[in-house]
Amino acid sequence: MLKRRSFLIFTSILGLSSYLNAGKKSKFDMEFKKVKLTIASVQEHMFPKGGLLPYAKDIKATQFLYETINHKSYDRDIKQFIIDGANEFICREGSGFVSMTESEKEKALRSYEESKRGEMWLNWIMTLTMEAMFSDPIYGSNIKEIGWSAIDSYGGYPRANKRYIWG
Repeated sequence: MLKRRSFLIFTSILGLSSYLNAGKKSKFDMEFKKVKLTIASVQEHMFPKGGLLPYAKDIKATQFLYETINHKSYDRDIKQFIIDGANEFICREGSGFVSMTESEKEKALRSYEESKRGEMWLNWIMTLTMEAMFSDPIYGSNIKEIGWSAIDSYGGYPRANKRYIWG
């Protein structure tokens, strides 16, 4: 049986350990940080400013992608494939993709698309960006419903009233 003093020490240590771990970044967070600018640059190339559809940055496409694939219900293999595909693309093109001209980016993306892995990776980036564009704004993207407005549509009813069903 725990004495009062032992109980207080034990619960203090238990509480302190969760506080100390809160500041630590997960492996995924560290991996995503390394590829975030490249993914954002790819999304912004696919959905550029001034296009018929909203600019990827305006709909917070990269943040949506991160939150979606980092959710506990998301398929771990696809999550890892997105990180691995971005790393492979960076290895092929170097870290300079972000600062390339639009025509250089197009050429680099078309070249990567010729590989099976590159084609699949670009399809996932496109799919997740489209989800960001047309999802309910409650999920943190499609700000002011600009994706829906671009295609003269609406999200459907009933609207989501909670961000995720699975926590």
